[in-house]
Amino acid sequence: MLTPEFFIVAALVVPLAGAGVIGLAGRFPNLRESITLITAAALLACVLSILPTVLAGGRPAVILFTLMPGLRIAFTVEPLGMLFALIASGLWIVNSLYSIGYMRANHEANQTRFYICFALALAATMGIAFAGNLFTLFLFYELLTLSTYPLVTHHGTAKARDGGRVYLGLLMGTSIVFLLPALVFIGFIAGTTDFTAGGILAGKLGPTGLAVLLGLCMFGIGKAALMPFHRWLPAAMVAPTPVSALLHAVAVVKAGVFSVVKVIVYIFGTDTLGATAAQGPTDWLVLVAGFTIIAASVVALGADNLKRRLAYSTVSQLSYVVMATALLAPLSVIGAVLHLAAHAVGKITLFFAAGAIYTAAHKTEVSQLDGIGRRMPWTMGAFTIAALSMIGLPPAAGFISKWYMLSGAMAAQHWLAVGVIAVSTLLNAGYFLPIIYRAFFVAPTAPAGDHGHDTVHGEAPLPMVIALSITAAATVVLFFLPDVPLALARQLIGRQG
Repeated sequence: MLTPEFFIVAALVVPLAGAGVIGLAGRFPNLRESITLITAAALLACVLSILPTVLAGGRPAVILFTLMPGLRIAFTVEPLGMLFALIASGLWIVNSLYSIGYMRANHEANQTRFYICFALALAATMGIAFAGNLFTLFLFYELLTLSTYPLVTHHGTAKARDGGRVYLGLLMGTSIVFLLPALVFIGFIAGTTDFTAGGILAGKLGPTGLAVLLGLCMFGIGKAALMPFHRWLPAAMVAPTPVSALLHAVAVVKAGVFSVVKVIVYIFGTDTLGATAAQGPTDWLVLVAGFTIIAASVVALGADNLKRRLAYSTVSQLSYVVMATALLAPLSVIGAVLHLAAHAVGKITLFFAAGAIYTAAHKTEVSQLDGIGRRMPWTMGAFTIAALSMIGLPPAAGFISKWYMLSGAMAAQHWLAVGVIAVSTLLNAGYFLPIIYRAFFVAPTAPAGDHGHDTVHGEAPLPMVIALSITAAATVVLFFLPDVPLALARQLIGRQG
């Protein structure tokens, strides 16, 4: 019987099975990559099969194992998890198409391992998206870190290994030192870690206790990249560009901010936190997130390396989600949820463009991009659309999510948050618009004899250009047709309190 519960299990099994078959087909690149695309399409089909039930108000659930009373590996599909699963599974197909062009054009080694780890990472991501309790989320959160570590260290160089150590050390360290004790304590005082509409901590702790426990959870979710636990993200830029896209758009950072929203909404409860807001259990989080937004934007402003600039842009953009959720206003929480989707399609486009520039022109610095838009119009056109989304300008999806976040901040009369959004928007423009200006309005520099790399002969391989065109188009489509993510976000809010 093809029930929603069947498709929950299938969404976990399909990428695992795909990883195994990819490994068996490793000696045959065309077959291996075909299996990757088929697996990604099958995963999206599984996720889409669950969507009508969730939109209709259903919450399909599956319990896989009961390890002991109150400790279960269980899955429940609610609106937030549904959206995250749609983002990850949909973008996996496009990222796989892009990866085929990138990995072949750059003659990358260990391509079979690359595709296997990608599939394993998506299996872990589905576990996070559908987690029915904090224990299940923690388990798959750790599996995602472990499955992506070989991708970060893919090149096998000393620099890659150093980046991998920072990546693994910070993500595993924060989750074990902060999140695991919080998980144990929540289970002890609430008697459960199940994600529950309205939260499970009402009446369990006072404002100070809630603030401390919230701190353990927020800093324990290191993938959200709150400062000072953000360095893993720029350190991971040593990975190939398709991995950067996975880290920044498809799985890892989205798992971080998704977990932040899910813990605040379903463990603490926005009403529980809001009832004591005058005593400030979330005030500190707004401050930390606001500082991260501004500080990361300033670092991005001064970064000449394109991937580093994009990495610090991601650190900043993630904290929009954290800050908006911490405001506890219904409109700002809707904005935070919408930003999960808007940032995903926008940032993956930016990294796709960076990888296309490297592949076609071997350029990695912003200062090298004079006139490149004239020779790579599709790539830089897509980059422009995605940059507009990150700034928050129409007609791109980021405008809608920022509008909701700003409206929520104003409704809550949190003028500091309003100021952060306004100032950071100017900073976003400050580090994106000069790239666009250089690309289209500055004459290209003459070849300087660096082995011919100053001469750009055209676009990157066709699969890469198709992929970045699709995600750029999705950024615009989400502006005009935000119905599904907006419906899921409103369901999330409607079920609180």
